[in-house]
Amino acid sequence: MNALPAQLLDGKALALSLQTELAAEVRSLQQRLDRPPGLAVLMVGDNPASAAYVRGKEKACEKVGIASFGQHFATETSQAVLEEVIQTLNHDPRVDGILVQLPLPPHLDSVALLNQIHPDKDVDGLHPVNLGRLVRGELGLRSCTPSGVMRLLEEYHIETQGKQAVVLGRSILVGKPIALMLLAADATVTIAHSQTVELGAIVRSADILVVAVGRQGLIHADMVKPGATVIDVGINRITDSEGNSRLVGDVDFDSVQAVAGHITPVPGGVGAMTVAMLMQNTVWSYSRSEKRA
Repeated sequence: MNALPAQLLDGKALALSLQTELAAEVRSLQQRLDRPPGLAVLMVGDNPASAAYVRGKEKACEKVGIASFGQHFATETSQAVLEEVIQTLNHDPRVDGILVQLPLPPHLDSVALLNQIHPDKDVDGLHPVNLGRLVRGELGLRSCTPSGVMRLLEEYHIETQGKQAVVLGRSILVGKPIALMLLAADATVTIAHSQTVELGAIVRSADILVVAVGRQGLIHADMVKPGATVIDVGINRITDSEGNSRLVGDVDFDSVQAVAGHITPVPGGVGAMTVAMLMQNTVWSYSRSEKRA
């Protein structure tokens, strides 16, 4: 174990700092573009968690100076109606970013809807064109959560070049894009998942461990190399015997903190950075809006 507990990677503090920087950038750009940046978040149904996430994004937009063009649709809204709305937003010069809040009701095809968003307004970075740009190392909008992880590593001067990075999880939202970003940052990357043989040995080899599975307490101290950087992307809501709920990650924080060199808390780590990167993507798209015209 370390003599001292791991240093916290404070995503909440960094996100607030980034919002301040983005607000200054927006004020400067607005003198030239003569309008604020615009973000349209589309939410379907009454998922309480989704509603909370959308409120958080709208508050962040206010702080940065981004106009919100959000729309809330009834659960039974059809695929065709949503596709038509997205196409309208694609052609709306006031809108620089479009985001479909997931998950969607089961009758809707989320992939088909995401593919309707113009790649240059795809501030979630999930359109095949933007994922292709990531693979090729070309300029483009990047997935928010993986971008937030990379920005945290940069802020705390955590070296990636030549390091062993293990990504636990292979989703298109986090696992695959963060693996590509770490590879681009000259780390040697292993992607592990539920079918990985000798998972513990692979995880213990990591200088940088990114856990994005969605399973409470999956990673314990005995699975972590002493001094490693542990990035916990998992968000799991648990309820105690008295009915009080709280958020925890995929990492057993108390035990791993005693072994790791750096660790992200949940909440207050990667989640806050995800929203900050959404704001950054919107402002970046806004800065390039004259080229879209």
